[in-house]
Amino acid sequence: MRVDANRTDIKGMAGLVALSVVLSACSTLESVGETVNPVNWFSSTPKVKPAELEAIKPTAELKALWQASIGGSGDYVLTPAVVESSIFTASQNGNITRFDGGKQVWRIDAGQPISGGVGSDGRIVAVGTAKGEVLAFDGTGKALWKFNINAEILAAPQVAGGLVIVRGNNNRIFGIDIADGKRRWVYQRSTPTLSLRTNASVVVAGKVLLAGFPGGKLVAIAMNNGAATWEANVAQPKGTTELERVSDVTSSPVVAGREVCAAAYQGRVTCFDLATGNQLWSRDISSAAGIDIDARNVYVSDDKGAVHALDRSNGASVWKQDKLFMRQLSRPIADGNFVAVGDYKGVVHLLRRDDGAFAARFTTDGSAISAEPQRLEKGFLTQSRGGSVSALVAN
Repeated sequence: MRVDANRTDIKGMAGLVALSVVLSACSTLESVGETVNPVNWFSSTPKVKPAELEAIKPTAELKALWQASIGGSGDYVLTPAVVESSIFTASQNGNITRFDGGKQVWRIDAGQPISGGVGSDGRIVAVGTAKGEVLAFDGTGKALWKFNINAEILAAPQVAGGLVIVRGNNNRIFGIDIADGKRRWVYQRSTPTLSLRTNASVVVAGKVLLAGFPGGKLVAIAMNNGAATWEANVAQPKGTTELERVSDVTSSPVVAGREVCAAAYQGRVTCFDLATGNQLWSRDISSAAGIDIDARNVYVSDDKGAVHALDRSNGASVWKQDKLFMRQLSRPIADGNFVAVGDYKGVVHLLRRDDGAFAARFTTDGSAISAEPQRLEKGFLTQSRGGSVSALVAN
């Protein structure tokens, strides 16, 4: 944790999001004060004992198509980028690696520690640093340009529409021209007194990008000029104390067809019309880790370690798997007839889509599956805090 004269950060984990409480007197990260006596609020060692894994009778096979070790992520959550058969990963020590079809194509040293994961469209590869630098490379790993947003970067950049889109830890979002590394626009908004430190990125959906914010807000931002096109409430802060009223969107929203859904910590899971921001339905489930969606359901990992399946049309409960209590789950990822979720011990759990029953397990390197699992052309990708990258497929 970092305690500043104007800003207090309390680092830790809830779910598998690198999450902390940030006490701020409406200051920005450009002015950093004195560091004194950190006190943890969340801890990577749960205060409540996590559930022990019970033996299961596998009804499916979960296996690795390939695995690689790329270096650990330290205190950060370094989400990889997937572009067709190419995968781009980063480690905290500055290594960026490209895999094509599971084979390493190149590995470069960015020259400084990386804190913000990877964004790529296959031609441009971008990462962020704790000093606020956006580093851009071409598809062969050649350095192109740098841009400083003057704020710590915890979220993976996104590359789309001729832009590298980067979010700072002060919740300012920059659209940077991929051609020359110059700022095209910036979106900014005020931040509540108390908010959560999160690695949540933005999601691009056609002509807009979607971003969640402190206070339970979801905003659609125009790609061409950075202006907000609509704003909606994922959740409304409740409670009498500032801590009780924390209700932030701490994971990436998910877009499917004409819908966008998001989850809030100490809040709700809510789905909206993508074009208008009108609410379609909402459920009271607190999630810091995030959600996924398929043709039938919305899946969510809640803060107590349960995985929920909610009917996509109305939010009604379909099933709940609660035997992973306090195992600090990753966001779920839908994969055909299954839903997968990782935990703090590096175990990937495969659940049946129809009823949530355990179908199989796969153990990685024993460290937390902290990055959001990513969908592949076949199967899905996980990256652990220890640096194990696994391309997994279920049969």
